[in-house]
Amino acid sequence: MKLAIVSFTKAGSILNDKMVRLLEPAHSCMGYYKGRCEAGVELTKIEEDLQDWCERQFADMDGIIFIGACGIAVRTIAPFVKDKTKDPLVLVIDEGASFVISLLSGHIGGGNELTLEISRLLQATPVITTATDINGRFAVDVFAKREGLFITDMKMAKEVSAAVLEGQRIGLSTRLQIEGEIPKELVLPPVSDVVMPFDVFELNLANDDENTIDTGICISYDEEKPFTNTLNLIPKRFILGIGCKKNIESKKLEEFLLNLLQEVQISVHAIKTIASIDLKVDEACIRAFSDKYEIPFVTYTAEELKAVEGDFQESDFVKQVTGVGSVCERSAIKACRKPATLFMRKRAYEGMTAALAIEEETRGIRFE
Repeated sequence: MKLAIVSFTKAGSILNDKMVRLLEPAHSCMGYYKGRCEAGVELTKIEEDLQDWCERQFADMDGIIFIGACGIAVRTIAPFVKDKTKDPLVLVIDEGASFVISLLSGHIGGGNELTLEISRLLQATPVITTATDINGRFAVDVFAKREGLFITDMKMAKEVSAAVLEGQRIGLSTRLQIEGEIPKELVLPPVSDVVMPFDVFELNLANDDENTIDTGICISYDEEKPFTNTLNLIPKRFILGIGCKKNIESKKLEEFLLNLLQEVQISVHAIKTIASIDLKVDEACIRAFSDKYEIPFVTYTAEELKAVEGDFQESDFVKQVTGVGSVCERSAIKACRKPATLFMRKRAYEGMTAALAIEEETRGIRFE
């Protein structure tokens, strides 16, 4: 994690310096001070207004740690708190290192986990107030973050968490392999497509006389709705390779890609990376699609793509223009960070091409 640590007193600056040393190299830390700093302690002085500094940290950092009073932290971050899926974590530590308080983004941002980590390092008392944690219940947002699952509907995620806290039965549906012990809060329908390996320790099956489950979680690559109230969790395991002529309209490319994904029953949220040749690095339609769906876009040279091994659909015309006979298929495989296969071979339509690669997983979706 990229962390900014800020202190306001001499005692706080000493703890700040200690925190930077304790947390590195596991985290990338920058120590700052506003106010006073102990002589000999090397921290960066904040010359600007504290809120101006905080605004930049919200954009650039994974987390901000305040050493001081909670009130200072709350007033400083208040104008910038927008979205629990994007806000950085915020922790507060008193300058006596007695308490570590998880203030913001405890689940998705990893604040609660870091609170426990720092508490162990400082032998301090962790202060965590999220309801699922204090009640020892399954937290769907923590689970999704750990397993790299996209949460399609944060409002629905809150409803699932509320149902868990009320003791309601939450359904689980997936055709993907799962491992570990299914939390007691989740139950499988009597007839289930869930794929179980041998190391699943416990199955929570719905009773025959209680076979109505209104609210449930579906882990899949598409957005099917097996329950009346379904929260979809989407694994990001696909790479989308794209090729296109110059100046294709953004709306036209988007419609082409979304129609293809719908045809093969893959959610756009299952796309981990978009890839193409470097000639397309500034292609507006690809950039627009990448920005709209917040999917990283990477490009490769013709030489890099030619070096990719595999059986690809080659085009003499594409080779003449770009220097390589296949752009979308080769770039999709090239962008994979794990062994991968082509899930959807090249599809072409009016000057646009697309292919999908899927990264192989060494394990299933794991409950802990």
